[in-house]
Amino acid sequence: MQKIDIEQIPGSAAPPPIRVGEARIDQAAIAQEMQYHPADSAGDAQLKAARALVVRELLRQRAGRLGLAVDEEADVEASIAALLERELDVPEPDEADCRRFHAAHPARFSEPTRLRVRHVLLAAAPDDARHRDGGYRLGEKLIQQLREAPQRFTELAQRHSDCPSRDDGGELGWLVPGQTVPELDRALQHLPEGLHGRPLASRYGWHVVSIDAREEGREPPYEEVAERVRHSLREQATRRALRHYLLALEAEIGVEGIELDDDSASALMQ
Repeated sequence: MQKIDIEQIPGSAAPPPIRVGEARIDQAAIAQEMQYHPADSAGDAQLKAARALVVRELLRQRAGRLGLAVDEEADVEASIAALLERELDVPEPDEADCRRFHAAHPARFSEPTRLRVRHVLLAAAPDDARHRDGGYRLGEKLIQQLREAPQRFTELAQRHSDCPSRDDGGELGWLVPGQTVPELDRALQHLPEGLHGRPLASRYGWHVVSIDAREEGREPPYEEVAERVRHSLREQATRRALRHYLLALEAEIGVEGIELDDDSASALMQ
């Protein structure tokens, strides 16, 4: 079956209708569902929403054939849950599987490095050369002042920072990777404790940064994370089983106007 992109171009013909068996999924229902599927573009959100509705309709129809479906919305969800409990065969990972998975992916279960950070943000847009230059020079001036009087960090943050953290003297608290924008995140991970000697750049401007404490990450032994490993393997097995089950229902019931893909089960598992 050919994949059909359902994103419309202004002025173009309406997309072909989407059908699951004899049931039709209209564009109004897709538009309503889009709020639950954030994406980089409206077209991607629309496609995800349509697939989610197709998955739900496939399961609703299968539940109906088995006498599990009812009319009320909450009861439909309950009947789908009962259906999956009855028909989805998910093998339980054994101890050897868990240990192999942990050995192959130790970083996945590691405790990340934590940094306690204060900063002063000197805001400037990436394409604003004048403000970027001025911000960098101000950052250098603030760093020199802090070298001479470290106790002034709170004062200077409250006076100069464009970040809401200025109300807390520039305190960002404990940060782990992924909590700031990527370019700043990468730089912070390599900094030692103390005031950094130059302003750090990000898409928001320049940052005068002090690392007040650093706790290095570690890779805990298997015994400490065994349940997390087992949960990860169980979730992977559930996704595989659900994908195969949905593809079988797609072939049995029939779907027109759209094609399921490897991620079609994701929304159902969230």
